[in-house]
Amino acid sequence: MSNIAVTAVVASGLLSGTAVAQQAKPTIVLVHGAFADSSSWNGVITRLQQDGYRAVAVANPLRSVSSDARLVSDVVEGIEGPVVLVGHSYGGQVISNAAKGQDNVKSLVYVAAFAPEAGEAAADLAGKFPGGTLGEALAAPVKLSGGGVDLYIDQAKFHHQFAHDVPSGAAALMAAGQRPITEAALTEKSGEPAWKSLPSYFVYGDGDKNIPAKALGFMADRAGSKRTVVVEGASHVVMVSKPEVVADLIEEAAK
Repeated sequence: MSNIAVTAVVASGLLSGTAVAQQAKPTIVLVHGAFADSSSWNGVITRLQQDGYRAVAVANPLRSVSSDARLVSDVVEGIEGPVVLVGHSYGGQVISNAAKGQDNVKSLVYVAAFAPEAGEAAADLAGKFPGGTLGEALAAPVKLSGGGVDLYIDQAKFHHQFAHDVPSGAAALMAAGQRPITEAALTEKSGEPAWKSLPSYFVYGDGDKNIPAKALGFMADRAGSKRTVVVEGASHVVMVSKPEVVADLIEEAAK
C-alpha cells in the first residue's frame, strides 16, 4: 500500500473516531420553569455548544404537570441517542415525570428545581420550609376563559424576588417576557419520580427567594444527589447569573 493510501486510511479512521466521540455525547434537553422562558438557558447553551454538546431548550407550556411532562417526553422520544434532562424550578417536577419510561434518559439535573415525591405538589414543597416570599410578590391572578387562573410575578417586584443577582436591565426584560403558570399546575400532585431510578444532580443558590434553600437541600438529599452545588448568594435563576457553574454540573452529569 502506498504512503498516500496509508495516510488516507489513518485520516479516515481519525475522522470516524471523532464522529463516534461526538455522537456519544448526550443531547442536553433543558426545561424552564414558571415565570421564565427558554431564553433563560442562553448562557448555559452557549457553554454547552462550545464544548460540543447539542442542546434543546423546550418551550414548557406551564399548563399542567401531566400535559407538560407529555410534551417533554415526546421531545425526548424524538431524539436519537442518550439524553440528559435538565429542569429549572417547576421544570424539575416536569422532568421527574417526563423521564419515566424513556430509556434514552441517562441522568437528571435539577437547577433550583422541585424534585417531588409521588403525591407531592410544587406548592406543598415551596411551603415546607420557611423563607420563600413568592406569594407576596405575585401580581393579581389573570382569570382564564376556560377556568382557573394564570399567575405572574409583579414586574415591579420581579428583580428582587426572582433575579436579584442579574443586572437590572436584563431582569426588566425577563419580567416583561415572563411566562405565566396556571395555579392548577403548581398544586397538581406528582407521579412516581424518575429520580428514584436515575442518577440526579442538583444546583441552587442559597439566596433563592422562590424555593427556600432548605427545601432545595432537602429534595437533593432525598433524591440521593450524586453531586449538589450550592452557589453562595445566587437567586432562583442561577442558570442566568452563573451559567458556567450550571453548565459544569450538566457536563458532569453527561459523562
